[in-house]
Amino acid sequence: MIVVAISVAKPHELRLSEAPVVTPAAGEVAIRVARAGICGSDIHILHGSNPFARYPRIIGHEVVGTIDAIGDGVDSHAVGDRVVIDPVVACGRCYPCRHDRPNVCAHLQVIGVHRDGGFRERIAVPAANAIRISAGIEDAVACLAEPLSIAANVLERTGIHVDDTVLILGAGTVGLTVLQVARLHGARCIVCDLDEARLERAVAFGADRVLLSGRDDIAAAVAGETDGLGPTLVIDGTGVPALLDLACRVASPAGRIGLLGFAATPSPLSQQQVVSKELLIVGSRLNRGRLPQVVAWLEEGRLSPGAMVTQCFAAEDAVEAFRLIEDHPDRTVKVQLTF
Repeated sequence: MIVVAISVAKPHELRLSEAPVVTPAAGEVAIRVARAGICGSDIHILHGSNPFARYPRIIGHEVVGTIDAIGDGVDSHAVGDRVVIDPVVACGRCYPCRHDRPNVCAHLQVIGVHRDGGFRERIAVPAANAIRISAGIEDAVACLAEPLSIAANVLERTGIHVDDTVLILGAGTVGLTVLQVARLHGARCIVCDLDEARLERAVAFGADRVLLSGRDDIAAAVAGETDGLGPTLVIDGTGVPALLDLACRVASPAGRIGLLGFAATPSPLSQQQVVSKELLIVGSRLNRGRLPQVVAWLEEGRLSPGAMVTQCFAAEDAVEAFRLIEDHPDRTVKVQLTF
């Protein structure tokens, strides 16, 4: 069987099947998918733990491909354009959209979550969501533009600066993308994780220091940063609720904390720490139009994230790819599929 679509029929059921015929509507472009990355959110949809997904759902939102059809009214793109997909589809009219926050649109539609995604041979998306990328960027790297946009968003939200010392909690895919974008801004970066292999990868991507949870006393280890004030910026890429308390304790006065997790479990929070140090705690969801900037960084050679791609599978081997991610997380960072 030639696999043309990968969907989650219902929680815990990954299905390989024929995709529906794709015809771009007015304002849309159709994209012939070349490669797509598997994200943690795809795993959550598979397990029924993403509160926004409805089933059945074709998943996938880290996509690169080539436009092969244009809908009526589209003059911004042409057949043959190579593009990556911005998965954020916003209404453009609600309060968040009017205040340049489309990633938290009141009527948000995320490609691969609220609407069918890019794990298929062809997908139609609004033309504005197809971001051109040069032919010089290989498919594996182009697929990393969307994950990097998540990092760019949280660091923009928290006001990354060259004078910052950034403590990054977690050295998985999220932590490594935050590390790379923070380094691009010239910040000093400390990465903390439970896994030594992940910390080795963080060093390879330019971490100034790494700390092993369970062995190192994280609070004590970072207390001397910024002339004894602690890290000026803490980014939690793990989504572990208990880490918010740690972030508040170690952050410097006037520090900022960026949260990327999506856990429903309440987090402990000390008002004393927040008020006495006047901490800024910021949530960050998806990206607020950051894909063009990330693409520019890639094209300028300011980011070189290719080593994050640890495995690539043909689309028909998707079940094996998902099994590898779940059974051997120590062996994977970013796994991609070719179509």
